[in-house]
Amino acid sequence: MFAAEIFMHRFLLTSPVRTLNPEEADWFYTPVYTTCDLTPNGLPLPFKSPRMMRSAIQLISSNWPYWNRTEGADHFFVVPHDFGACFHYQEEKAIERGILPLLQRATLVQTFGQRNHVCLKEGSITIPPYAPPQKMHAHLIPEKTPRSIFVYFRGLFYDVGNDPEGGYYARGARAAVWENFKDNPLFDISTEHPTTYYEDMQRAVFCLCPLGWAPWSPRLVEAVIFGCIPVIIADDIVLPFADAIPWEEIGVFLDEKDVANLDTILTSIPLEMILRKQRLLANPSMKQAMLFPQPAQPGDAFHQVLNGLARKLPHDRSVYLKAGEKILNWTAGPVGDLKPW
Repeated sequence: MFAAEIFMHRFLLTSPVRTLNPEEADWFYTPVYTTCDLTPNGLPLPFKSPRMMRSAIQLISSNWPYWNRTEGADHFFVVPHDFGACFHYQEEKAIERGILPLLQRATLVQTFGQRNHVCLKEGSITIPPYAPPQKMHAHLIPEKTPRSIFVYFRGLFYDVGNDPEGGYYARGARAAVWENFKDNPLFDISTEHPTTYYEDMQRAVFCLCPLGWAPWSPRLVEAVIFGCIPVIIADDIVLPFADAIPWEEIGVFLDEKDVANLDTILTSIPLEMILRKQRLLANPSMKQAMLFPQPAQPGDAFHQVLNGLARKLPHDRSVYLKAGEKILNWTAGPVGDLKPW
């Protein structure tokens, strides 16, 4: 789900918007692959990412003049960690670290989006997490299959390893789902991840998309692709590509404090509204906007990112620095982040 960084790079290498003449360029892109620094279990390890990113910026600013002209204001980076360029999976520590100072002027393309949060700066482009298009398409079932599951969810309710006392993970929202509805016959919820997971989502009316360590998750993508109405439980979430996807019309938004009333809220939605949401979800262009397919296709997530970048043009003349002018502080941030990569 962190692979958008890699697929965006592959797309740009062969995209007609790419130029080999830097003087023609509106934007500069630097692939860094911070999400490929992994634990032995294959999970992203964000703690050294600031050092990787600093080293990459040091490289491009030392070898070419383009970074130094704007100190990154005409550069963009893909940072699909839990909390983007704050580079930590726990919110408290991500907030404490803040966005890497050297990226303060750059445009960040990131999965994390939450209003009024230190890890989402103005001008960022929020994208969906990566979900494998071919794998999902291989599990499609006939469209007319009855949706016999009312509410569906598979995933953790507690993260005992990282949050042994409970309540911190998902701000307690997932735990509240489990404690209130584990025995409710309308709710098909479990920590088990069956081989029929994708098929089950296509048989469900509502798919829960609660926050985890971060507000976003691949379930948002999966719900849209499989026509399951996403029930979004993540206060102040900023969703991807709002100009292409009418989230308010296709989804159900629930405040985290109201999880205990989830059954009452969902059962009170009129059938006409449910059918309308399902009709909107059936729109192929909406599904396309959530995917990073290989090869790229018109209207897909790659092109939504390009649209977002295009809307920020032309760059204001004020972003270009005078000769010798410096704005960024290269020594700002935690001491550990200043070590060479």
